[in-house]
Amino acid sequence: MTAPAYDARPGLVVRPIAAGDEERWRALFTAYGAFYETVFSATVLDGVWAWLMDPAHPEHALVAEKDGEVIGFAHVRDQPDTFTAGPSWYLDDLFTDPAHRGEGAATALLAALDEKARTHGGGTVRWITAADNTTAQRLYDQVATRTTWVTYEREVSAD
Repeated sequence: MTAPAYDARPGLVVRPIAAGDEERWRALFTAYGAFYETVFSATVLDGVWAWLMDPAHPEHALVAEKDGEVIGFAHVRDQPDTFTAGPSWYLDDLFTDPAHRGEGAATALLAALDEKARTHGGGTVRWITAADNTTAQRLYDQVATRTTWVTYEREVSAD
């Protein structure tokens, strides 16, 4: 992703992830997994990081930085929309360091994602959250429309 940095609140900048963010991103992504009661293996951390550093991969990341420290991230991917034959975007992950919650990082990350979508043809930005993540839902209910869609999933093993 080559989007410019997005200036939010004073001292808070949202920008594309960079190679120098790896250590902090790993700490935040690990904490994100723990929030959802998941332990990411080194293989998963390495794999996702490789995706984020590969400009040809559909998964991209933005980071929120406050006073030079990365305090949050958003993982997003392009998702063509069959209902419009146009672009749409899927926000896979959004996380802010608990020590920095309420400082505008999540809102700024969502605004920067909107700007990315706007400059790449518009479209719908979609995401899900856990039914019991009421803290996130308070923000999401302010900035997006809660849908009536029900999500299903199933695991498929490789041969």
